[in-house]
This record gives sequence, structure tokens and C-alpha cells, in this order.
Amino acid sequence: MKIFIIFFLGLIRAAVSDTAFINAEIFTGFSLLTNHTLLIKDDRIAQIIPSKDFKPTVEDIIDCKHQRLIPGFIDLQVNGGGGILFNDSPTVAGIRSILNAHHTYGTVALLPTLISDKLCKITQAMSAVENALKQKVPGVLGIHLEGPFLSKPKKGIHNETYIQDLYPEYLNQLCSLDEGTTLITLAPEKVKPEIVNLLAANGIKVFAGHTNTDYKTAKQAIQNGVLGFTHVFNAMSPLTSRSPNAVGAALDEDRCYCGIINDGFHIHPATFRIAAKIKKNKLFLVTDAMSTVGSTHKTFQLSGQTIYEKNGRLTNADGVLAGSSLTMIDAVKNTIRFGIPWDEAIRMASLYPANCLGIADDYGSLTEGKKASFLLVSKSFDLQAVWIEGKLITSTAKETPNASLGNISMALSSFTSSD
Repeated sequence: MKIFIIFFLGLIRAAVSDTAFINAEIFTGFSLLTNHTLLIKDDRIAQIIPSKDFKPTVEDIIDCKHQRLIPGFIDLQVNGGGGILFNDSPTVAGIRSILNAHHTYGTVALLPTLISDKLCKITQAMSAVENALKQKVPGVLGIHLEGPFLSKPKKGIHNETYIQDLYPEYLNQLCSLDEGTTLITLAPEKVKPEIVNLLAANGIKVFAGHTNTDYKTAKQAIQNGVLGFTHVFNAMSPLTSRSPNAVGAALDEDRCYCGIINDGFHIHPATFRIAAKIKKNKLFLVTDAMSTVGSTHKTFQLSGQTIYEKNGRLTNADGVLAGSSLTMIDAVKNTIRFGIPWDEAIRMASLYPANCLGIADDYGSLTEGKKASFLLVSKSFDLQAVWIEGKLITSTAKETPNASLGNISMALSSFTSSD
């Protein structure tokens, strides 16, 4: 039997068939357990039992030093990471690089996200995701197609030359994944209701985003199968006194999920808190991360534009926000700083996106039978270690030099229209 103290692990190692995690507070996603032991077998959680009932007969025991085990994070909008942009590398290797970058910041599963591009690029990206799923690349859930079926007035950083209508002949291409989830962000006013209905009927998760829709059209789209809203408040028609528009529909419709970018640039803390009060169990964190996450690069190219990072904020030369350099561990910390209870912040990064995609049998909480993809964090939510499907990925605490973490007041002084 081997006992490992997590802070002194010198080498990255894989958990073998049976491993016990002792001396940890365990947040299951529903409640906080003390004096319990978590047992995994291979890539799944086998049991969570009272510590007094634990008999140390397993091969490995990991001492968590009285810190906290929490569900791994799930990110439904990841454009890139590790110096790689999915649009530029729509390959299995590109997906692996993006996953590896985000794994080290607590994201155990994600949707690689393709920003508006040529239709042939969509084919390449979907083929890459399909191959990654067949190869069982850990943490790839499917694909998020953010465009190109968007509203030009609300295009944000998207290249207008790629924005177009969604014709019926595209449906076979968009519904081609045999495994995993396809999430499509579209502007409801630019897509015929019957096409939205067909997408939803074929298992596509349809989200409204980059939209200038009015409230009536948005509500009709929800009736036709729109499940949620992409980076709510950003790049969509705003809520006003007499025109609820897209934001009003998102907040008014209980059945709809909303992704939200909590980096200190896209959303004011008060706006975030209002959304959290209204969208109970349906507001989830996304990073909208670009290639700069997990990279030292401070500039990159996006559809012919140079994007610059300054103090954690990504913009083009005109100051238009271009995604983010946010990580999920930072998003959770920001959520807590913005006044949301810590347990709800974790659910926004794990349970709620899992529920949205319908993958809660595998992800989103720590209960028997779920994938052993979870995190060890300190009481102040500094990331200590990450396990993906039973394997220890990293035991090095990682933080990003992000203005959203320590310089929130500076970030709040620079809100602009955004992606």
C-alpha cells in the first residue's frame, strides 16, 4: 500500500485500479461531506463512505491534507488554449492541445468552439471532433459552432464576410456527429423557425446568440427548440423598458439556460448577480477562451485581425472584445468575489453545464458511478490538483496573470460592446 501526500508528488502519475482519497472535505455538488472517504476504481467513482467505515485495503491512498474535493469544471465555449485556436487547427492534435491547456486550470471536459468561418472549415472541425470522440480523447464532449448563422449588427468580433443564412441543405452537415453533442449558436431572426425545429429534433442543442432579435421572435424560437443563450447580455439586443428583446427573453424563460462570461470585462458584478437571482439552476459559467490561455503569447490572428491581450483583456485594434483569457478556476473565483456563495459558483461551473448537455450521468457532481474527474482545491479555492477520469493530470497549483483576479476595479472601468 502506498500513501501519497498530494503536495509532495514529484511526478505526474496515473491512479491505478483502486485509490482512496482521505482527509478531504468532499463537495458532491449537492452537499459538503466531512469525515468521508472517496474511493475510485479505474476511471469511475466507486463509493463515498464515512471515514470510520474505510478499511485501508486499496492499493493507493491519497492524503488531501484537509482541503476540498470538488467536481471538475465543464466549459461549453472554448475557442482555444495553449497557443492554439480551434479555427486554425481543426484537428485531433489541435483539440488535444486545447484540452491539455484547460485541464491544468480545472476544466475536465469542454466543447471545442468554432468561431464563424467558411462552411468547409465547419466540415473539418466536425470531422476532427468525431475522430477525437472515436479515439476517446479525455474531456472532449462534442463541438460548439458559434456561427456563422448570426446577426451582422451583433457580430462582435466575428468576421462579417463569413456570416450567412442557414439553408436547409446545410442540415445534414450540421447534424453529422454520430457521438457527443453539437451545440449551435445562431440568431433566431436569421433562421427560419422550421429549421430551428429540425435542428432541435435531431438532437442539436440550439442557443441564441449574436442576435438582434425582438422579444416575440426570441420567444417563438424557444417554442421551436432554442434551449439557451450564448454569453447572455453580450452581443444581443438588450432589455429595455418597452422592448425586452433577447436579454428579456433569456431572463423571462425559465426553461432556458444561459452561458455567461465572468471575467470582469464582459459583465458588471451587479449584472451578474441579477442574472444569478433570476436564472436559478440555469446560469452556467463559460470562458469564451482564446489561444492565450495556457500560453505566453500576447497577440494572435483571428480571421485576419490582430487580437491583443493587455492585463487579461482581449481586443482588436478598435477595442472590440475578442473572447477572453479567462480560465474556469478564475471564473469561479470571480463569481465568489461578485457575491455568489461558493457552492453555487462551483455548480455554475460543473452541475449546470452538465445538466444543460444532458451528461449528468458522467459529470457535474461527485456521486457513485460518475467519471472520476474532479479537483482538489484549498479553502480559498486555489487549485491544487486535477484528476481526469481517474488519472492525476497535475499537482501544481496554476493561476493566470489575469486582470479579472485582483484588478476587478480596473476591469470594471472599461466595459465595451463585446463578443
